[in-house]
Amino acid sequence: MRFMMLMIPKGCETALPCAMPDPKVVETMMIYNKTLHKAGVLLYAEGLHPPSISSRVSFKNGKPHIMDGPFKGVKENLGGFWMIKVGSRAEAIEWAKKCPASDEDIIEIRQVQEISDYPDDLRKLASGYDAMHTH
Repeated sequence: MRFMMLMIPKGCETALPCAMPDPKVVETMMIYNKTLHKAGVLLYAEGLHPPSISSRVSFKNGKPHIMDGPFKGVKENLGGFWMIKVGSRAEAIEWAKKCPASDEDIIEIRQVQEISDYPDDLRKLASGYDAMHTH
């Protein structure tokens, strides 16, 4: 099973466009990433630029509407993610618990919905999806 561990760091919502992570945080996270890799569960991991330089596309009345960041009133923003492959949700939680996150950081764990999870009719509609990307 694949799980995405979504890092929601405190302070990301107000980070300036030029903000870079603290070198000590990067060093600590790299140790964690290497641990995930060595255990054979890490598929990939990425950090994201702050929401102050991001955009959101919403859809109203069938038309796209673009809003540029920062986003007022949004208290939680995604700061990065890990994609891991483990045997269970419980195992994904155990890996998240080992993350050297700060006191106010949150990691949300979401199982990836596989095409094999779909009933036959939806699998038929999604035929060829796996060939569209590499994983």
